[in-house]
Amino acid sequence: MDNMITRRRFVGMSAATGAAILAGRKVLGSTSAPGTAANPAFKIGGDLEVNRLGFGAMRITGEGVWGWPPDRGNALKVLKRAVELGVNLIDTADAYGPETSELLIAEALHPYPKGLIVATKGGLTRPGPGDWEPNGRPDYLKGCVDRSLKRLRLDRIDLYQLHRIDPKVPAEESLGALKEMQSAGKIRHVGLSEVSPAEIERARKVLPIMSIQNRYNIADRKWDKAIDYCEKENLGFLPWFPVGGGRGIKSGAALDAVAKAHGVSVYQVALAWLLQRSPVMLPIPGTSNIKHLEDNVAAAKLTLTPEEWKALAG
Repeated sequence: MDNMITRRRFVGMSAATGAAILAGRKVLGSTSAPGTAANPAFKIGGDLEVNRLGFGAMRITGEGVWGWPPDRGNALKVLKRAVELGVNLIDTADAYGPETSELLIAEALHPYPKGLIVATKGGLTRPGPGDWEPNGRPDYLKGCVDRSLKRLRLDRIDLYQLHRIDPKVPAEESLGALKEMQSAGKIRHVGLSEVSPAEIERARKVLPIMSIQNRYNIADRKWDKAIDYCEKENLGFLPWFPVGGGRGIKSGAALDAVAKAHGVSVYQVALAWLLQRSPVMLPIPGTSNIKHLEDNVAAAKLTLTPEEWKALAG
């Protein structure tokens, strides 16, 4: 409860200047040591400039990422507020709902403001609430792209990500389908999700890969090597569950101490830590709560000292 109070106090100081906080210098690669990545913008594929703190649109759907949200009007307000605060990278997927997240994004934001990037994903099916099953068949993926284009009211998807590599389908076949859609002008850049550096290398033999989306946060660092690879190769890294997802971030002495020192929540510290972890890091925290959205955006102005970052890095 104390964290909620500090979240609101912090956003009161900074939400009004959220767009200014997020807008700023660009980064086209990295020479930064961990903990010093302060650049607020990144170019995906060298040409899609985004503010590094984005918005994940999974939580605007119903419970269990299934169906319509209980308050559709609120979901639309959250999306609009994100853009007002300077967010220009919104991440979604056809599996969120399924379909409802993409439909809500179009309803709230189309015609899209200049510079807004809507990234989506395909390759996971939803047999029911809480169920996720990969489907990497080429014909299915090509259909996914076409249907996402229709729902999002786009002629081309700027960043289309393979949601999962299907173990039942050779990765080259799945990626070949996306390459076809890219050649047809329906996709600008292609990304992957939940992959190792070796899998990224394999994929890059089929087509250019510009982003990776793996689960990663201050308490879950399984994919450190993937981040280092992305930084070396100048690929955007979109950590999902950047503040722990539904389970949240488990407090610890170092995390609590840093939050207290700055008068902010542990969630804001966790986001600030990610932004300073690497200049290719593009956190996409999601929420259906406007206050939490504002808190998340406000975290972009929080700068950790080298000592604080090292203490949190462990």
